Amino acid sequence: MSKQAKRKHHKHKKYSLPAAGSSPGLIFIDENALKPVIKLYKYNAEHYEVKELNSLSNVAQIVADKSFTFWIEIKGYNSLEMFETLSSDFNVNKLVLEDITRTYQRPKFEEYEGYDFAVSRMLNLDENKELDNVQVSFLLTDNALFTLQETYEDCLEPIRARLRGGKGNIRIAGSSYLMYALMDIIVDTYFVILNVWSEDLDAVEDRLFDKPDKSVMFDTQMIKRNLIGIRRVVWPERDKLNDILRSDSVLVTEQTRLYIKDAYDHCIQIIDVVESLKEISISNLDMYLSMISNRMNEIMKVLTIISSIFIPLTFIAGIYGMNFAIQDPLTGKLLPGNMPELYAAHGYLYTMVGMGLIAVAQIIYFWRKGWFK
Repeated sequence: MSKQAKRKHHKHKKYSLPAAGSSPGLIFIDENALKPVIKLYKYNAEHYEVKELNSLSNVAQIVADKSFTFWIEIKGYNSLEMFETLSSDFNVNKLVLEDITRTYQRPKFEEYEGYDFAVSRMLNLDENKELDNVQVSFLLTDNALFTLQETYEDCLEPIRARLRGGKGNIRIAGSSYLMYALMDIIVDTYFVILNVWSEDLDAVEDRLFDKPDKSVMFDTQMIKRNLIGIRRVVWPERDKLNDILRSDSVLVTEQTRLYIKDAYDHCIQIIDVVESLKEISISNLDMYLSMISNRMNEIMKVLTIISSIFIPLTFIAGIYGMNFAIQDPLTGKLLPGNMPELYAAHGYLYTMVGMGLIAVAQIIYFWRKGWFK
């Protein structure tokens, strides 16, 4: 975390919202959308193959082979033809395509005739530890899974490695298990992110007891804001997994539902961790403000002691600064009721000694009262 006492500006991801009154089911292609990169994974217990495709034009014929399971991975949305092919060849509803291209959807699960549609939010931290939130959409059929995302980066490499290795259930459990595995690793990355923030909060707490400055408040507030962001993702993710468990979709096997229960438990754990870290961040902010307040109180205490010492001294100096002489310097006439000490021998010395004794007496008194502790 930065120790410079300056505010870190939080970057907001801008989404293009549909215009009010626009037609439902409108496919949106952003002007900055990336060129599609399409990979086809074809596998079963004995066979594994990966190839890159230029388009989806012949994918319907490829996935017709029921002896294999297929994963069609799509990254980048800069192709209207690609989405039209999904609509024409796979009967994907235009409302679903709109949800895919409008990448601000909350995690959800929906059943349609011939396929299921789901959304997850893939999170990662950039170089400035800002939370990057990317939508991943799933289209599940009986032997194929389409995943679509607008960026090229992801956290799914361990799943590809498991497919290459061919160990476990990943090659034999079907497309619904593959969807579970991808959702599960997306959820597991939340633990990694929360672990980073937990360590950062520990470091902030150490700085609080060492030498707190404004950066403590800014760093804690940034973590707190990111925690709110991940909380907005995890709660609907939990609801989505619960919807899958309760659904009657024939595309999700009973074996897959058992594993989805485990992913659901992970979401519950993440929610608990998020709430705990949120409480710690609030506690750090309260502690910082309390320490600043205590420091201000200490400063005011010192200034009060100094003022208390100088008040009687200023009073004495003010009295003798009035210069009311007991004798008129011109006529020599005595002036009754005026200062007899004004022309006294060694008057200045006596006054300074008296003021010094008063100051020392006050210091001893304040020390005995414990004001200097």
